[in-house]
Amino acid sequence: MTTVPSSAVARNLVLAFGAFGVGTSGYIVAGLLPSLTAELHVSATAAAQLVTAFAIAYAVGSPVFAAVTGRWERRKLLVAALVVAGGGNLLAAIAPGYSTLLLARIVTAVGAAVFTPAASAVAAELTTPDRRGRAVAMVFGGLTVALIFGVPLGSLISQRFAYEAAFLLVGVLLLAGAVAVRLVLPSVAAPPAVRLAERFAVARDRRVIALLVTTVLACLAAFMVYTLISPLLAATAGVSGGTVTVLLFCYGIGGAIGNFAGGRAADRWGARRPVLFVLVMVTVVMALLPIATRTVPGAAVALFLLGLATWAFSPPVQHRLIELSPGHAGLTLSLNASAIYLGAGLSGVVGGAVLTSGGPTVLPVLAAALTAVAILVTLLFWGRAPRLLRERAVA
Repeated sequence: MTTVPSSAVARNLVLAFGAFGVGTSGYIVAGLLPSLTAELHVSATAAAQLVTAFAIAYAVGSPVFAAVTGRWERRKLLVAALVVAGGGNLLAAIAPGYSTLLLARIVTAVGAAVFTPAASAVAAELTTPDRRGRAVAMVFGGLTVALIFGVPLGSLISQRFAYEAAFLLVGVLLLAGAVAVRLVLPSVAAPPAVRLAERFAVARDRRVIALLVTTVLACLAAFMVYTLISPLLAATAGVSGGTVTVLLFCYGIGGAIGNFAGGRAADRWGARRPVLFVLVMVTVVMALLPIATRTVPGAAVALFLLGLATWAFSPPVQHRLIELSPGHAGLTLSLNASAIYLGAGLSGVVGGAVLTSGGPTVLPVLAAALTAVAILVTLLFWGRAPRLLRERAVA
């Protein structure tokens, strides 16, 4: 058994800490929803559009800024991204109203859009191929820790003080992450320049497109339910406030376990089987959610399993994308990040419409249908990596 150098662990932990800040800033609206609606005097549907604004800015910004900053030294890029994201949260903390808060969410998304794919690519570059899935999973572990601690903590702070205090705390954490990256991470050269034609060639690969479509569908389903989990739990279990915070914590614990399990599974069995397994699991749990969440214990178990399955999805997908384009990992990971947040952005629009027209219990039913389609896409278009690319990925 190989031993992982302590320096490699420290680098990945610093990247995970940055991802924790970015993840908390991205997901925190779910925990702040009651406070936002009360203080801003807007509906839950309008408050959910803060998720949409963040997600769309992220989806558009990720490939654009990946191209613009393609020649930047990676450590410098990661520090700048965390500073921008931190500044966006500080702006949210002092925003006088809904419009300024919407702008702050867009600024935050720009920093997040640069950081997450770049951090994943750096983590993969600084490790051996046989540990690539675990390295990427550790970075994404910061996102799951954000679900475990960041979002519930933000919810508690907003209940005790105000939503502004939660954004202030996240801004400070992101700036601390920028300092940590600068001090711990070594200088990492920018990847080779990629011509525009090569960028389009990667995007035209039907296997890459299928993975991106699968990611959009899965994330639309997951975020649609997660963002509007408070109205759903109020309708099914009749709970609110602190109980919802505890249930979000259960989801986050499941997410942390699922994230690392997904990375290990990809290293051991490749990406296809783990992706199919978690999609089937998400579909089943979503379909049963309206029944399972009628009691608090049932909701705790269901949300734990949902977090487990949802967060086991990303590491094997990213493992596959790196396998398909080992020379352009940063580009494909930025496209995947766009797909994640496109799904998240659509979740605010679709989820809001469903909430208004059909009620909260329709949300998980529609989510199950979407992940069933994602399973079909995976089965039909997965394909195989070309022999040369497989040899490079193992070399």
